[in-house]
Amino acid sequence: MILIVGAGPMAVQYANVLKGLDQPFQVVGRNAQSAEAFHAAVGVEPCTGGIEAYFNSEHPAIQCAIVAVSVEQLEHASTYLLDQGVKRLLVEKPGGLTLEAIERLKHKADASGAMVYIAYNRRFLSSVIKARELIKEDGGVTSFNFEITEWSTIQGIPKADGVKENWFFSNTTHVTDLAFYLGGRPRQLCTFTAGSGSLSWHSRAARFCGAGETHEGALFSYSGDWEAPGRWVVEILTKKRRFIFKPLETLQVQLLNSVAVTPVDIDTTLDTQYKPGLYLQVEHFLTHNEEGLCSLAEHLENSRTYMRIANYV
Repeated sequence: MILIVGAGPMAVQYANVLKGLDQPFQVVGRNAQSAEAFHAAVGVEPCTGGIEAYFNSEHPAIQCAIVAVSVEQLEHASTYLLDQGVKRLLVEKPGGLTLEAIERLKHKADASGAMVYIAYNRRFLSSVIKARELIKEDGGVTSFNFEITEWSTIQGIPKADGVKENWFFSNTTHVTDLAFYLGGRPRQLCTFTAGSGSLSWHSRAARFCGAGETHEGALFSYSGDWEAPGRWVVEILTKKRRFIFKPLETLQVQLLNSVAVTPVDIDTTLDTQYKPGLYLQVEHFLTHNEEGLCSLAEHLENSRTYMRIANYV
């Protein structure tokens, strides 16, 4: 049996995928309000009272679990499942609010002999899958750049304590994970931040830039200004093409010796029917196909890089 932990909007998206995959599942949430909304959206009635109540009552054997609770609860829910002997977890990003939380979860997973994956569904976008095919065809990545700007409207969104203060982990890692997944993981990195204290909701930095080199020798740069207009963008360059993800769900290409930018024809059926990237991510998780999945070990190494980029020291 597959267990979805959480009954909020993201849990609804996972449930729709599991129904599409014809997989049996149960759902556990905390309160009646979210359970009612989930039931109305999916047609499945969640158990309430939280995972502690669920495991203290009669329940089927759980082969794997999808953890889709709010960010501040991810570490606790995942750790509890590991303590209950669940050996395969797909945990919503970023797995924990801080580097220390991710390190604790990794230690617990290793001690439990469990496989834990962090759910960066953008790795499974149709645009990303197609680009990876074409990048390989071109002989690999030579350089890349990406923008990590967040919008100031975040200031007015209610969040639990610590979530906004750790917003780079909570949200910005969506785009940084994708950039390094496509371009390669850093071997060398030089980082700069500015604007400490200028944002009421994120006191440590407001502007970010840096550059480095991947283990494969590709050069990269990034920038972000959370006080200015902008958006997430990733651009991957090869000797033949520039691949532009703007927005990330789309793919445009600029050919060598041309200024024309043209969209790439891709099959977006799954990204239209389900939350983009989610169907293939869950399918890979359930079939033990690790291609594209972000292991907790990989995420921990990446998170050490995110600490430097965000200046979370």
